[in-house]
Amino acid sequence: MALSFAKDIRPLFRDTPDVDTMKQFGMDLSAYDDVKTHAEAIYSRLDDGSMPCDEPWPKAQIAKFKQWMDDGMAP
Repeated sequence: MALSFAKDIRPLFRDTPDVDTMKQFGMDLSAYDDVKTHAEAIYSRLDDGSMPCDEPWPKAQIAKFKQWMDDGMAP
C-alpha cells in the first residue's frame, strides 16, 4: 500500500522544532502542499543530515520520505 502524507509523512515532522522553525523560512511542514512542492529540497537536506535542525533523522525515516516521493506523494 502506498504511503500517504497524512498517515505516514506528517507524523515524521515534529511541531516543535521542525514545523515551527521552518515556518520562519516560509515553509509549512505540516501542510501537504508545501511539503509536496518542496519535497526534493527537503529530501536533499534530510539525506545530508542538515535537516532537522537538532539531529539527523534515522535512515529508516529518510527512506520512508523517499519512498513516499517515489510512490507519487499521495496526500
